[in-house]
Amino acid sequence: MKTVLVVYWSMSGNTELMAKKISEGADADLFTIDEISPEEALKYDKIAFGCPSMGDEFEEGEEFYQWYQNLEYQLDGKKIAIFGSYGWGSGEWMEDWEERLEEAGYDLFEEALMVNEAPGPQEEEDCFNFGKRFKDY
Repeated sequence: MKTVLVVYWSMSGNTELMAKKISEGADADLFTIDEISPEEALKYDKIAFGCPSMGDEFEEGEEFYQWYQNLEYQLDGKKIAIFGSYGWGSGEWMEDWEERLEEAGYDLFEEALMVNEAPGPQEEEDCFNFGKRFKDY
């Protein structure tokens, strides 16, 4: 089995920058949802999923959500991390996503990593360190 995957969807590039920094820290394979199938993603032991907020509910990131639904209930035995950026509110959608994963009994790594707008130097370092910790999880 492969080790660490960072897979994401980004609209403005903010979540993409987060994904790149997380994958650097985790020494992970990095793909957008257009570059890897859900079946291929499931070959990894650890998966960090990234999606920006498109509103106040997880399901509003429709393109990502449709891709993610194809593997959401097949994550048993995987270590999962989630991350994303948002432009308004306080990241309630990410808390909803955490709750979904916890209710399903999945092995969720830490709290979700959220960044308001574009990551600055400190947030980029936070993303890198998040990836390092996830690799060692």
